[in-house]
Amino acid sequence: MYPEELVKPMKAELTDKGFQDLSTPEEVKNALTKDGTTLLVINSVCGCAAGAARPGVLFSLTGDKKPDQLVTVFAGVDKDAVAEARRMLAPFPPSSPSVALFKDGELVHMLERHHIEGNPAGAIAANLQAAYNEYC
Repeated sequence: MYPEELVKPMKAELTDKGFQDLSTPEEVKNALTKDGTTLLVINSVCGCAAGAARPGVLFSLTGDKKPDQLVTVFAGVDKDAVAEARRMLAPFPPSSPSVALFKDGELVHMLERHHIEGNPAGAIAANLQAAYNEYC
């Protein structure tokens, strides 16, 4: 588990832009089963989270269509919350960072680490905006 002071600025990149930080399994389940659209970011300390995932996710939210709800959990910190999120992301294997879009409690779009790693933030944003156009 990572110390809170280490991940605080990494969490703040998303929470300062309107993402709700989920820290319990109950919060995760409640958020991901709501009506409407919910964007979940499984945040991480890795370089691809800093260089592509977080910037790409934030850039994706500059378009006309956006998810109704923005939530995040942090791998290596929010152990039980991340475990619940990963349970709800089945059949996808554990992956961090990763980004998922839910609509009315159903997983409709998923970006795993291998979709993020090595890609620029703009490509991540374009992928997510295409999903927003379809589902939001």
